[in-house]
Amino acid sequence: MQENFSLKAYNTFGVEAKAKYFVEVTTIEELKEAIKFSNSQSPKLPVLFLGGGSNILFTKDFDGLTIKLSLKGISEEIMNENEVQVTAKAGENWHNFVMFCLDKNYGGLENLSLIPGNVGTSPMQNIGAYGTEIKDVFVSCQVLDLENFELKEFDLAECRFGYRDSIFKQEGKGKYVILEVTFKLTTKNHHIKTEYGAIKSELDILGIQEPTIQDISKAVVNIRQSKLPDPKEIGNAGSFFKNPTIPLAQFEELKTKFENIQGYPNGDVVKVPAGWLIEQSGWKGKQIGNVASHKLQALVIINTTGNATGKEIFDFSTEIINSVKYKYGIELEREVNII
Repeated sequence: MQENFSLKAYNTFGVEAKAKYFVEVTTIEELKEAIKFSNSQSPKLPVLFLGGGSNILFTKDFDGLTIKLSLKGISEEIMNENEVQVTAKAGENWHNFVMFCLDKNYGGLENLSLIPGNVGTSPMQNIGAYGTEIKDVFVSCQVLDLENFELKEFDLAECRFGYRDSIFKQEGKGKYVILEVTFKLTTKNHHIKTEYGAIKSELDILGIQEPTIQDISKAVVNIRQSKLPDPKEIGNAGSFFKNPTIPLAQFEELKTKFENIQGYPNGDVVKVPAGWLIEQSGWKGKQIGNVASHKLQALVIINTTGNATGKEIFDFSTEIINSVKYKYGIELEREVNII
């Protein structure tokens, strides 16, 4: 247990913030001891669980206990001739886990390659990319009930996954911590998804006609590396905003004013790419002080100089939200957790 601990190296934005107390845990018992410590303080300390620090923005110091979850381990169970269940502990790096599965020729996660963060946080916001979401391969997750220290299992239905959403961001927020996640993957009859984004054109560039799951992963990695900055080189948290969903009638009305507006209809609603809205509002590549919208992907806010405060980044995002709302009447929602 450390006091007045700098969290600069523990968030991918690289902003300075201090935790009143900090501890890294590698077992469930250590985790329970840390929570008992927070409960024993007067007043009781708030607790913040950190995974890879890739979906968080510190706008101030955290006046409580920060617990870095470093539970590690991967196990497998063959279910039948075409299915395997793979369980990964919360502290496993997400991309490394995807690569572990691809090395074994397990299919289902390849479109989610190179997403930053750890396995434990993946169900929280139902991470997704290039036509795949966690819910498509999710079996269950084991959690620790923070009130009574009981271990519980949440299945697919109980997690109530939505777009970048789950029970863990709604009524379950602050009640549980995810310890491990189990996925159902394929061993041979893989479902290849090439229809989303630039995967097909990237495969053409690579000269691949009949892609394997490994080829899909390579294409996704190439695309992401070409558009998204590496957090190790420049501070960012990936996509900062959710893609908004608006009523079809509102979209049709916007189309009369902005004929090139992009949208993906789904019944009586339309998902509009947040990156397009931000870019069309004049923010792509724009810098204010230490903060900027990335020059290749407007959806990504970057700590350009490395010296930005969390408040600077938050204020920059607020200006983007106001700008898009003024022009299009659509209010963007932050995907990143704000502390």
